[in-house]
Parts: sequence; C-alpha cells; structure tokens
Amino acid sequence: MIPHAKPKLSPRFLSPSCHLKQTVLWHTRTKTTNPTAKPPPLAAAAMASAPQNPTAAAAADALRVADLPGRGRGLVAARGVREGEVLLSEPALLLYPSALASLRAYCAACFRALTADSAAIPCASCRAAAFCSPACAAAAHPRLLCAALSHGAGAGLAAAAPAEAVQEPLLFLLSAYSLPDPALRAVLSLASAPPPPPGAQDAAGLHAAVAALAPPHLLPAGFSPDLTAALLDKDRGNSFAIMEPYRPWTPLELQKARAYALYPRASLLNHDCLPNACHFDYPDRPGPGNTDIVVRALHDIPEGREVCISYFAANWRYADRQRRLLEDYGFRCECDRCQVESQWKDDDDDNNGDDAMEEEGEEDGGDDGMEEEGADGDDDFPHAYFFVRYLCDNEGCWGMLAPLPPSPNGELSHVFECNLCGKLRKEEDAMPDEGSSGMVH
Repeated sequence: MIPHAKPKLSPRFLSPSCHLKQTVLWHTRTKTTNPTAKPPPLAAAAMASAPQNPTAAAAADALRVADLPGRGRGLVAARGVREGEVLLSEPALLLYPSALASLRAYCAACFRALTADSAAIPCASCRAAAFCSPACAAAAHPRLLCAALSHGAGAGLAAAAPAEAVQEPLLFLLSAYSLPDPALRAVLSLASAPPPPPGAQDAAGLHAAVAALAPPHLLPAGFSPDLTAALLDKDRGNSFAIMEPYRPWTPLELQKARAYALYPRASLLNHDCLPNACHFDYPDRPGPGNTDIVVRALHDIPEGREVCISYFAANWRYADRQRRLLEDYGFRCECDRCQVESQWKDDDDDNNGDDAMEEEGEEDGGDDGMEEEGADGDDDFPHAYFFVRYLCDNEGCWGMLAPLPPSPNGELSHVFECNLCGKLRKEEDAMPDEGSSGMVH
C-alpha cells in the first residue's frame, strides 16, 4: 500500500481539513479515522456474547497477499470473513515518538501514558526519557535516540529540531537507524511514498542532523544521504499514528499522535472511501502487545474480495479526499463512492481550497442543508446507509464503528465499537431515536 493510520493513518490521518458534503439523514471527521482510543469500559450486558478482549486473536488464514491490477500489492480475504472478525493483529516493526514532548508524557518503550500516580523510571543513560515499568526500562529505547538525548538532556536535539514538524522525521530517523540490520532491511522493503512537494521536507538537512547528533560508531554501514531519503519515503507512505488518549472536549484537529509505528503487513492495506475494515489500537491497555495494530471487518467479506481501510476520516468530502490521496500517495481514487460524488456540481467546481469549502458550508446552512440534501433520496447518495451504520455519531468524533469480534462459538456481538472515541453502540441503535445517542456507556 501507499497509505499514510493512515493513515500517516496519522494526525495526518486524523486531521480533517473539512467535512464531507454529507447526504446522511443525521449529523454531518485523517491516518480522521483513526483509531487510537484507549479501550472503553465494556458494559457487561453488551459484552455478554463477545470476548473480553476486543482485539481477540487474528485468524492466520483470514488474509493473503495478492497483486491487484492498477493497485499494486494488497490484502484480500483468503476465505469468507464475518463482521467483526479480527483480520490482523500485528506488532510494530518500528515505534518512535511523535515529538520531544511525548518523551515526558509517555513510556519511551511501550508509549503507555505516564500518569501522576505512576512511578516513572528515568532512562539511566539519557535521563530525558522515562519508562512505565522495570520491564520497559530493561527493553530501553532506540540507542541513537538515547545518545542524541544524552547531550544536555536533549538540548542538542531540540536545537536541531525546534518545531514538531521537524522533530517527527528526525525522531523517526534516529529510531530507524537504531534498528538491527534485518529490521532496517524490512523497513526498506516497504512501498515508497511519492516525493514530497518541494520544500516540504529537507532530507539533506535531516541527514546532517542525524550525523551531528549520533555517535559515528553507532551509525549503521551504508549511512548516507540516499539511504536517509529512502527511509523518509518509507515513513511517509506507511506509518500509522498511535494517538493521545481521546478527549471529547478537545477539537479533533488538535488531537495529536503520541507515537508513530510501522507495521509491514498492515502497510499492504489499500484505501477505499467506503472501506470494509478499520484499524484500532489500544496503547493504554495492560499487558503485552499494547501497541499492536488490530484490523477488524466492518461487515461480511466474501473470499477473494480486497480488504481496504480508509486513510482518513470517512466524512471527508470528495475534493479533500482526492487532494490528500494525490499529494500523499500519488493516485486518484475511482471507487464507487468517488464516482458518485464526482458528479456533484459543487465538488467539481470547488478548486479554491479549504477556506472556500468551509465558506460554502456556511452558505449552505451547515448541517440543516446537508439533511435537506439527504432527504432527496438514494439517487443523490446511494451510500448513505454506510454512514448511518459505520460512522460514529458521538458529537465531535466521527470515528469508524466496527462490530466487536464474534464469540468463540461464532455468535455475532451486535455491538459496535468506535475506533476513535472508544464508545460502544448496540446494533439496534444504529438509527437512534431523536434525542438518544444510541451509545453504550
């Protein structure tokens, strides 16, 4: 795939530039979509037929890699898949902090939140990072990153990258260059993103910063500007965001990633604007595997059908989706939904950027105008049912709802979980009565 959480199924995945021209009958939310909420307190009644762990165990026979005409490699259903089934549960090949500020708030090894009540253990070498447990302290964090942080408690790194936009790729490089050779080769085997726009990323400057911050004897063989540029291409095209804890009072565009991760198999998931799967992460859950990515089926998927996720929030409008896909991944989407929405006049004529789109939404009367438009019937937007069933209606969220996994005896859960805010909704509440949220607390 050349996806970005993803996108970077990422705050990049998680930052909508503006809402989709909705035709859904209720309310009209980057790597968005994302999936990065801490596990909700699951109601006993709702979970009666579902496993206690909403990640369950991924079936080894659910997916296979396939070469898809016009789409490159992707993942397809190796057999019939049922709704809610865990298709993939994969540990990260590489984890790295999103910014220097993350080092103070999250464990440097597993990225669980460090709370005031937790006994954080400072890194014995750099003292700038901390760990949530002795086990994580023993696992340590990337050696080049630790070495760079050792100088003045990270003052040198902060001076080299004063802005978070520069810190993120620099932290990635220091972490990637810390990998053992087989893992570094695995990163380099991933698909590459298209070149960034001129001036968007200074690969030469980032390479020089790594060379200045990292002790020469720790740098791998082959360290070069070309290798650095190649690694940055892999990061842009394949990293998933692991988000900060969801805060309903924080605007979606201000919610940030705590860390980024590369998952080799999940990176093969291609994009669709009406996906049949979505991904979750549970970074604050107890036990091992808290940074594993979990991909669940939204609905039944027949054998041989490609399994796709959305690289951004499902309620983005046509023009925004096409712009993001072209800029970040180098392609235009021609899925069924895009073919329908490409005929909408205001999207065809809208080439004035996000501000113009937002003004247009205000002129149309906001949500009321969208509801009137949706009332015209299915001819204008035949995919409206998808949004009613799978888009979270929790105010200000707009994450994706996926069924909880079936029970061990195969019984469907009939309970949906949001991959952003973590709330649960019973299936019968997919069309809640007016004044009811339909959410399980």
